Amino acid sequence: MAALSLTVNGQSVNADVEDRTLLVHFLRDHLHLTGTHVGCDTSQCGSCVVHVNGRAMKSCTLFAVQVDGDNIETIESLAKDGALHPVQAAFQEHHGLQCGFCTPGMIMTAVDMLARHEQLDDATIRRELEGNICRCTGYLNIIKAIRSVAEAR
Repeated sequence: MAALSLTVNGQSVNADVEDRTLLVHFLRDHLHLTGTHVGCDTSQCGSCVVHVNGRAMKSCTLFAVQVDGDNIETIESLAKDGALHPVQAAFQEHHGLQCGFCTPGMIMTAVDMLARHEQLDDATIRRELEGNICRCTGYLNIIKAIRSVAEAR
């Protein structure tokens, strides 16, 4: 067991975890933050994306002990005082989701993408989403949603 101390969604968290515990399982099983999904167990789908120190990362590729001392943000941290984050609202407005399974990872990837790029065109959005798989939407409405947030700022 390893002692772990980190910040998750603005809250200090201290826990003892097995060295082999993946961050995604720590978030879901230990902290009950189930918005972060396990989709493929191979780091292909991106449904497990969270922010680690402000950067989008696949939480199924990290052991929880690797983020000791770090700041983790999950999909649960985005909405404030009952109001959706602009990216969440755009996904809703532009129908950028269907089954919703990939949506948390897509949104966390989009928030990171918007933070890193002043200008976003469709080609850049598509390239940035290459690590996220959606089996339902065909991506057109996801791209439209992200572009709408980029254009509105």
